[in-house]
Amino acid sequence: MIDFLQNHTEQSKPLNYPSLEPIGSREILALLDKKTRFYTAVIFEDHNSYVGREVILDLIPYENILVKRTVNSDKTHYEKLGITAVPSCYLIYPNGSHELINNLNPLRSSFSSFLKSLSGVRRKVTSEQVGTINQDKENHNETESWREFEKSKLYASDLESGLHYLLRVELANHKTLEGDKLKTFKDFIAVTAKLFPGQQTVVKLLETLQEWLVNLPLDKIPYNAVLDLVNNKLRIAGIFLTSRIQWVSCQGSKPEYRGYPCSLWRLFHTLTVQAAKRHLLLINTGFEDNPQIILQIMRRYIQHFFGCRECAHHFEEMAKESMHLVKTLDEAVLWLWKKHNVVNNRLAGSPSEDPKFPKLQWPTPDLCPACHEEVGGLHTWNEGEVLNFLRHYYSEENISYKYTDDKASDGEYAVGNGDDKQTLNKRDQSKDRSISDAKYTSAATLKRAGENFEKHSSKDVVKIGRVPRDTLQSVSIFGIGFSNVDMSLCVVLYVASCLFLMILYFFFRMRSKRWKVKYLRPYV
Repeated sequence: MIDFLQNHTEQSKPLNYPSLEPIGSREILALLDKKTRFYTAVIFEDHNSYVGREVILDLIPYENILVKRTVNSDKTHYEKLGITAVPSCYLIYPNGSHELINNLNPLRSSFSSFLKSLSGVRRKVTSEQVGTINQDKENHNETESWREFEKSKLYASDLESGLHYLLRVELANHKTLEGDKLKTFKDFIAVTAKLFPGQQTVVKLLETLQEWLVNLPLDKIPYNAVLDLVNNKLRIAGIFLTSRIQWVSCQGSKPEYRGYPCSLWRLFHTLTVQAAKRHLLLINTGFEDNPQIILQIMRRYIQHFFGCRECAHHFEEMAKESMHLVKTLDEAVLWLWKKHNVVNNRLAGSPSEDPKFPKLQWPTPDLCPACHEEVGGLHTWNEGEVLNFLRHYYSEENISYKYTDDKASDGEYAVGNGDDKQTLNKRDQSKDRSISDAKYTSAATLKRAGENFEKHSSKDVVKIGRVPRDTLQSVSIFGIGFSNVDMSLCVVLYVASCLFLMILYFFFRMRSKRWKVKYLRPYV
C-alpha cells in the first residue's frame, strides 16, 4: 500500500498530499538551526525500511509537526549528528535547537507516539469544529489555573474528585436507591472501602458508609440519606471527602474535556490492580472467589448510574463479548486495559477529543518502552510487561498527594499544593466554598458528554466547584448532630408509641366497663 501511494503520479496526487520521498544531506543541514513555527522530525533509515513513511502517514492528521525521512546518508553526516544505528529519530525544535532522540525503541509505534506527545502537537481542526471552538471560547472566558503534573504518576486528587462527583453529583439523579441499583451501590462501596488506596480520611468515610449500608435493614434508601453521611452531618471524627473538583492528570485543555470520565476509568483501573495485589483484603466479603468482581461491579454501575446511555450500551457490548473469559485477577487487569485502548482507538479524532491530549494507545512508549514490540513489521504488546507496568502505575506507592485536600481540624481545611500546606479557616473561605450546583445539560448534550467516559472527557459537567457550605452543616440539638434519617426515625417512633398507648387505653377501658356490668349489676 505504501509503495502504491509513493508511486502515484504527480497529476493524480490530491492537494496537501505528503511527500514520502527521502531528502538528502544538504536539505537536512538546511533545516538545522533554522527557527520555524513547528517541529521537524527526520527519520534516518535503510533504503528497504518502511518506518519513516509509516510515521509520516501517522502524523498527517496532526499540526505543528513535519516529518521527513532520509536514507543512505554518508557516514560523516551520521557522525556529526551522533547517529550510530538506524532507524533513528532526529528532532528539530521550533527555536532551531536539535537533538537525537535516544530513549526510543526503533519502532514505528515508538516514533509516532513520541511525536504526537510533543507540546503543541495536536490534531488538525476541521472547518466544522472551528465554530464550536469559537463558541466554547466565548462560553468559557474564566479558566482554572493549569496544574502541572507528571505523566508517570497517579494523582490522589483525580481519584478523590471522581468520588466526590460520583457520590454528590451523579448519584443525585436518583432520588431513591432500590433493587438492583441499591445492590450495585452497596457492592461498589464494599469493594472501594476495602481497596481504595488514598488518604485515610477518605477510606474511613467509605468504611463508615459501607457499615451503614450493611446495617440498614431497608429495601429502599433515599439518596439524601446517603448525601448526609457523605457530607458528614453526624460530625464523625476523621472522615472527609473533598467537596470540590480538582483534576490534575485528568484536567483538560477546556472544562468540557476529560475530567470525571477520565477519573472513573482511573478509579476502576486502580481497583482492579489493588484487587490483584491485595486480594486477601476481599476475604469474608463474599467477593474473594470471583476474579471478575471489579469488572462486574463496573459493568453494573455504568448500566444503572452512568449518564450516557449510548456509552453504557457500548461498554455492555464489550462486556458481553469477552468478560466471561476472565479467569484470574491479573486477567481482569489486562481485560480492562485492552478495552480502554479499544475505546481510545474508536474515539481518536472525534470532535469531542481533547486536542491537547489526543487519544493514543496506552501506555505510550515513553512511559513503558518494554511494553511495545514489533513482529513482522506490525506493532504488538508485550502483555507481561504491560501487566508489570499497570501493577506499578496503579499501586499505592505511585500515588502523588499533590493538590489534595484533607481536613486538618474541626473548622479548618489543609489545602495541599506540593510540599506547601496552608491552613484555611472555613469562615474566611465560606464565600469561596459556596459554589453553584452542577449544571445539567439537555439530553442531547448529556449523551455527547457521557460518550466522553470512553474517551476521557466530561461534557456533562459544564462547571463543577464545591458543594454549598450549608450542606456540610447538621441539625444540632443539645450539641448533638442528627441526620435526616435520625429525625425521620424519631418521628416514626413517636407516632408509633402514641398509637400503641391509645390502643392500650381503649382496651383496658372496654375491659373495665364489661367487668362493672358483670359484677355490679343489681339483683332483681
